Amino acid sequence: MVYPSSPASNAIMYLTYAAFLIFGLYIAWRLRHQTKRDFLSSNRTQKALPLAFNFIASALGSGILFSYPEISTIAGVQGLVIYSVASALPLLVFGFLGPIIRRKTPDGFVLTEWVRQRYGWPTAIYLSALTLITLFLYMVAELSALQQTVTALTGLDGLPVVIVECAVTTIYTSLGGFRVSFVTDNIQGVMVVGLVIIGAITVGVETHIDRSLIEPSGLTKGSLIGWQLLYIFPVAIITNDFFVSGFWMRTFASRTDRDLKIGVSIATGVVLCILVLVGSTGLLAAWSGAWPGDPAQAGSIAFFLLLTRLPAWVIGIVLVMVVSLSTAAFDSLQSAMVSTASNDFFRNRLNIWIIRAAIVLLIVPVVVVALKAPDILQIFLISDLVSAASIPVLLLGLPDACYWWRGCDVVVGGLGGILSVFIFGAVYFHDARQGARLILLENGLYSGDWSAFGAFVVAPLGGLLWGAAACALRLAVRYALAKRRGTRFAALDRPPPLQLRAPHPAGDVVVVADADRDDHELAAANVDRYSKGKFF
Repeated sequence: MVYPSSPASNAIMYLTYAAFLIFGLYIAWRLRHQTKRDFLSSNRTQKALPLAFNFIASALGSGILFSYPEISTIAGVQGLVIYSVASALPLLVFGFLGPIIRRKTPDGFVLTEWVRQRYGWPTAIYLSALTLITLFLYMVAELSALQQTVTALTGLDGLPVVIVECAVTTIYTSLGGFRVSFVTDNIQGVMVVGLVIIGAITVGVETHIDRSLIEPSGLTKGSLIGWQLLYIFPVAIITNDFFVSGFWMRTFASRTDRDLKIGVSIATGVVLCILVLVGSTGLLAAWSGAWPGDPAQAGSIAFFLLLTRLPAWVIGIVLVMVVSLSTAAFDSLQSAMVSTASNDFFRNRLNIWIIRAAIVLLIVPVVVVALKAPDILQIFLISDLVSAASIPVLLLGLPDACYWWRGCDVVVGGLGGILSVFIFGAVYFHDARQGARLILLENGLYSGDWSAFGAFVVAPLGGLLWGAAACALRLAVRYALAKRRGTRFAALDRPPPLQLRAPHPAGDVVVVADADRDDHELAAANVDRYSKGKFF
């Protein structure tokens, strides 16, 4: 690859970071008088277009330059289309379920708040732990991808860039909180869209396709792994997005349900186009002869191999895009992680300076782990499998008709789903050790057998079965105890409607929440939950 000169590469990257830092500090200064709640969330304040750019910025990251071209080199056009559609369409889920969750939890700003209200605090802590682990893994993956991308594009050590990005996002996020992340994501989202358009035109003009390589590559034909991914990716990505608190914080930030639906619809379309364009570089690399090369190179670097055929100035554009992608994704993850931990574990009682200190301290373990985690796809797969086991059994309690579903059923179901993957793997491979390795998907998705596909089938199905068994056992025990004590069996009684206590000059006013109406005034009020969900 013809790298830009070291001074030019450093100037492009660090000037971009400096611009983001100055802008972030300016916004933080403008928000210096905001309350602690405004620092952690921004409920019902944003219109459709800013929401769209925020969802775009949060849904992407520098890791897309590895994973989407790689799937193109493995499963061809079929795999790329499936992966891109499966990654973009789940954003529509927030437009569909977001209004329902907001009506049920008007004073919340993350999914775990509804879980606490519906299932009780033990289940909320369980889901919060899974959420924080997922966010941590996403942060690790983003920094790992950034380091590898910088090295591949410039030939420089990526560690200083990682440290600078952490410093920049930590400074303005710790001072301004979620709202500064929201504003900077608007700018970064616009930049990413513009740079992708410029990059796509440039690659289209400068890349020369050897038509004789298209048919032999087999990338235009269907494949077994392509059909397997038709199921794996939708299940993995849809369920995993429920763990991304940044999406939920933006969902609660929408001014109205209409703004939310328009915003996620725009974001879905734009994200789909970006992912297809980025992923198609894997196809172009194969058909231009840049990949696999001699000696053969991994498909994950197909994007960078394609750049070897392009002028050095193109790499400059890509560098700015990478910095924008990574910064937007990373500051969103930072603010989401701190807001989630503050809400779920400390009930937002921490002093704002303690919260800011937590943002700073969080960076140290993330950087340390990121430097030792080169396999980005492996990181995502672990969290995908956990979410596939945990989310279906959680959502079973969303309809009011399933009022009898309890928190212990959710926890047992989620853990049982993971155990089911181990049992499946031990049976499939005739080896318990291989069954344990399947939980971590150490062989990846493209092993050529049915193990990964089976794991993603067994995880949600096993979770539901274990949850149903836990529910049946719980009801049987409650029935037996009621008979023994001579009391009424009340385990299947419909619970009373959620009550909210709002302040009033004459004293607290208890308001019965109506799950069927969008109560804007109630959501804006300072309300406290009056009734709590049940674990058993």
